[in-house]
Amino acid sequence: MRLKDKVALVTGAGSGFGEGIVHRFAEEGAKVVVADIDGAAAERVAKDIQARSFQCDVSNSDQVKAMVAATVSWHGRLDILVNNAGIAQKRGPMLSVSEADFDRIFAVNVKSIYLAAIHAVPQMRAQGGGVILNTASTAGVRPRPGLTWYNGSKGAVITLTKSMAGELAADKIRVCAINPVLGATGLTADFMGGDSPDLRAQFNTTIPLGRMSTPQDVANAALFLASDEAEFLTGVCLEVDGGRCI
Repeated sequence: MRLKDKVALVTGAGSGFGEGIVHRFAEEGAKVVVADIDGAAAERVAKDIQARSFQCDVSNSDQVKAMVAATVSWHGRLDILVNNAGIAQKRGPMLSVSEADFDRIFAVNVKSIYLAAIHAVPQMRAQGGGVILNTASTAGVRPRPGLTWYNGSKGAVITLTKSMAGELAADKIRVCAINPVLGATGLTADFMGGDSPDLRAQFNTTIPLGRMSTPQDVANAALFLASDEAEFLTGVCLEVDGGRCI
């Protein structure tokens, strides 16, 4: 039980990578709070692992504050925060993205990390430490054309992770990121500009190990970084990418 009695709050946990993470954390003994903008999805996943759920738009400060407060009210502390919620950019020319879509991408993918820090770091400081994991992307390391503004948002997540790690180290708060390559999730079609066996096969040729990432791949990485086995790691942005960024 690598996370026995640890309290973990995971956003975007109603599906995809987040769902994989909460299942893995629960298997390893964590008390998990499943958060998602889709309340029904969060409740479904929470029911599967006998956990609590919380409906939250991570770009809304009041809702993030309430989410952190509920976690502490239910479990007394917050040991692990996984900022996993994110949205995609529909693949296409950079000038075709509307200002509203741009704002939403940066609100959900970047501002959410600011808001989570504002509301969760004081709790972690008060209890003597914690772990923050941010879901970034290989898009922030090796960008693909057609996803410019999304790439930029994930590049920001990577830089924020390293800067937060340096600033919060004195508080015994570790901050790391996971950079997955595209996985078979609800966002796949947006990233690829469609979805078909041919498109997936084409995409897989760009990954040396020959396949997309899975929620289990990402969950295993998150488990390691959140566990005491990684107690000397901070500022690490771990590529879970089958060699895509080589």
